[in-house]
Amino acid sequence: MSFQAGDDIDVVTLQIVWNRLISTVEEQARLLMRTAFSPTVREAGDLSAGVFDARGRLVAQAVTGTPGHVNSMAAAVRHFVERFPAGSIGEDDHLITNDPWLSSGHLHDVTVVSPVFAKGELIAFFACTCHQVDIGGLGQGPDGQSVYEEGLCIPVMRLMRAGAPNQDLLDIIRANVRQPNEVVGDLLSYVTANSLSGRRLVDTLGEYGIDDFQALADVIIERSLRATRAAIALLPDGTYSYAMQIDGYSTPVDLVAELTIDGDRLSVDYAGSSKASARGINLVLNYTRAYTLYALRAAIAPEVPNNAGSLQPFEIDAPVGSILNVQHPWPVSARHIIGQFLPDVVFGCLAAVMPERVPAEGASCVWGAQLRGGPQVSALAGTPEHATPAFETLFFNSGGSGARLGADGLSATAFPSGIKAISCEVIEAGNPIVIWKKELLEDSGGMGRWRGGMGQRIEIGTINGAPFQFFGMYDRIQRPARGRDGGGAGRCGWVGLADGTPLPSMGLQTIPAHARLRLDVPGGGGHGASAESGEAPASDFRIKGGNP
Repeated sequence: MSFQAGDDIDVVTLQIVWNRLISTVEEQARLLMRTAFSPTVREAGDLSAGVFDARGRLVAQAVTGTPGHVNSMAAAVRHFVERFPAGSIGEDDHLITNDPWLSSGHLHDVTVVSPVFAKGELIAFFACTCHQVDIGGLGQGPDGQSVYEEGLCIPVMRLMRAGAPNQDLLDIIRANVRQPNEVVGDLLSYVTANSLSGRRLVDTLGEYGIDDFQALADVIIERSLRATRAAIALLPDGTYSYAMQIDGYSTPVDLVAELTIDGDRLSVDYAGSSKASARGINLVLNYTRAYTLYALRAAIAPEVPNNAGSLQPFEIDAPVGSILNVQHPWPVSARHIIGQFLPDVVFGCLAAVMPERVPAEGASCVWGAQLRGGPQVSALAGTPEHATPAFETLFFNSGGSGARLGADGLSATAFPSGIKAISCEVIEAGNPIVIWKKELLEDSGGMGRWRGGMGQRIEIGTINGAPFQFFGMYDRIQRPARGRDGGGAGRCGWVGLADGTPLPSMGLQTIPAHARLRLDVPGGGGHGASAESGEAPASDFRIKGGNP
């Protein structure tokens, strides 16, 4: 069967093949989670997986994954195609990079791209982007003042040639990271997932007699483009703006957006947003676009598949030198702190257009607990005799999402990132730490006709009371999630010791011996005024807890 773009093809066969593509990329994501060493991938699904045509255009993506990974990878693969055009790569070659400006915005995300061949011809690529707990340098935090301090940068290059690993590259990686076996094991798991997915694609095309994957991709992308443009065209033309101020690193950060709808096209311009920070909370434009696109797609055309076609009608820009568009070598390690607020900014713009679809502001930014311990940390803390084995780990904690028209916000839920929480048992089994407390926070969601989602409290210590370090990467300590249409603000977050001693929300810090780190993650904003002032709606339920 030969598909040609624009042909009146058999829609039943097209739907079956489309379902097989989605099944294949979802299997790719699940295989990553089953084989990866990093708990951020294995347990939390901090990844993206997808199939691309031979031109580097996204055709289908796995449901599992985060918007920051998926939508940045959608733009990243074309850089691989430019560097390695058809004819310069062969079967069982695998390519790699973690360049923040080409892929997912910081060095901790590694992208691996693998070509697919059928009958000796390059027909497609499978790609994945996954988070590495450690990539060398200072570690994932906002402390760096240039990207050179933040870890090892791998340019677009071969990870494997004809199935043979690039041993020189692997040796360099091993010499620069704190967990060499885990990092190299992760990279090989990415290769495995891509390779299996490539074989699945070739088998599917053969089963249905499809001899031209490019034409099939053209049909899928063109249909997605038309459907997205039609959805935009239903919205009223005009320009809509919104602004949000968040805590930032030592100085507040202003996020300002102007959204313009013009027929079947939509643009977002972040002119007026804060200048770049001296610390690593900056975004590259690719990451800014990724989370902006997610919000636009989720609100306007959620039923349309996410691929190159459905992403094309949206134009996103930010001034060079702003915190949303920095150039090399500005620091970017903790870019998610700012980036995950962008959907709330976009929803603020869209509230005037489609109020029934957009929630109130939420906690937004995931509160990752990036922890480090061992003899060196104990020595720096002045208690060298009191140490754990060396460890470096990361697990995610989420606050409340904003309430929606007709529904309360979700409690302790990762929105917009979509990652999963890693269970306490998994973290404790792999590291010498104890999670002493993990509970929802009473009344941390904003009041309203519909309540904001609740945040949570986490208390963390080492198993023997040894000192340890954590990277503060937290916002909404001073400025809460705002409600919508008369709804109340959510509760602010808090960072400190379990005894009530406050700590800064940003930067690498040491928890002294026999103390515990306490994180109170923020709640989401409420929606609509309560029927009776001061009375919580019937949907509310009570959990003990609260700030000091």
